[in-house]
Amino acid sequence: MNQKEIRWRQRFDNFAKAYALLEHHIADENVDELARAGIIHFFEMAFELAWKLMKDYLEAQGYQVRSPKEAIKQAFQYGLVEDGQTWLDALEDRNLTVHTYDESTALELEERIRAEYFPALHHFFISMQEKSQQ
Repeated sequence: MNQKEIRWRQRFDNFAKAYALLEHHIADENVDELARAGIIHFFEMAFELAWKLMKDYLEAQGYQVRSPKEAIKQAFQYGLVEDGQTWLDALEDRNLTVHTYDESTALELEERIRAEYFPALHHFFISMQEKSQQ
């Protein structure tokens, strides 16, 4: 196993931990402001590790990746993710949450995390879990 292979497998382990935290907390339907902030934070962590895992995996396959947007586009072309636009939207929302906060944005983002982004992360987790077992 070469260094790039080891790197993406280590990144997958970290992503799996962040994904599990998000999965655990998103299961609760009745959330207060603190729980909502936690869901958003766990989404940010899982998303950040997901695009870096895409980058590491693609580099192990011989691709060059220089940015999150490029990682997402190449991951879509490679078949690691199903809906590239959902991932690009998630990137935009992740960037927004890092720099701003207001209650209405948090409510909208929680809804998108539940309806769109978590399912995308789930599919990616399953896909990479299968690759990690090969």
